[in-house]
Amino acid sequence: MGDSLTEGVGDPVDGGWRGWAALLADGLAPRGETAEFRNFAVSGALTRVVADRQTPQALAYAPDIASVVVGVNDTLRRTFDIHDFTVLLDAVCADLTKSGAVLLTACLPDPGTMLGLPPPLARPLARRQRAVNAVVHALSARYGAVHLHVAEGRWVSDRGLWSADRLHPGERGHRLIAARFHALLAAEGLAAGTPPGYEPERPPPTRAAALLWLLTAGTGWLARRSTDLLPQLLGLAAAEVRHGARGTTARLDTRAAQALSAALAAVSAPPLARMGE
Repeated sequence: MGDSLTEGVGDPVDGGWRGWAALLADGLAPRGETAEFRNFAVSGALTRVVADRQTPQALAYAPDIASVVVGVNDTLRRTFDIHDFTVLLDAVCADLTKSGAVLLTACLPDPGTMLGLPPPLARPLARRQRAVNAVVHALSARYGAVHLHVAEGRWVSDRGLWSADRLHPGERGHRLIAARFHALLAAEGLAAGTPPGYEPERPPPTRAAALLWLLTAGTGWLARRSTDLLPQLLGLAAAEVRHGARGTTARLDTRAAQALSAALAAVSAPPLARMGE
């Protein structure tokens, strides 16, 4: 369940997208057997969509393992509210856990860094994504999720893992996510099949193909997000500049931390449980 990351955007196959979740599913069952795989993720999905639509669909199949990777789209909307995100994600995790499913979760890089935006524009998005990741960490611990860190280090620095838009993994990135999740599940005795391979099956897109994508689908994506977010983001950037000039940027961080604490207080305190890396 989730958005375009789990839908498989960035890993094209004949007739559509594949992605890390499909690659992982192929390696769950012992040799000679197959795992039933269903992907309810939809490009652009917000956490409310996951809660209201995708979770009931998934529960109808009584899954043994359910991935919930969502939140980046929430940070790119003017309606972003860390309290609402926390309450919704907590409900999703609770419902799936009650059904007996093992949860897969991941924290993700902030889009401002991935897109290389100027600091005044990037910092507000980074602050939002840090809050989202903190919630995901807390709820992963609470519900004993198998959790993957995809927010820093090589995940961000190795551009070869990402597609032309810098927001979705390419085939190498999807394969790495699948392989890391497989290793975590195997350590828990939940993956008995062959791990996904790291090496791509297809050559990376040419510069011309990448540019064409950015000028067509990528431009449309940016236009849709800009209509919703850009006016607010410009206001947030102006606030960053003002506070930077006054030396009071820490106030913005404090406000975000307070909002995060209040959001986590709205759900029961998460006790420590297993978390993988």
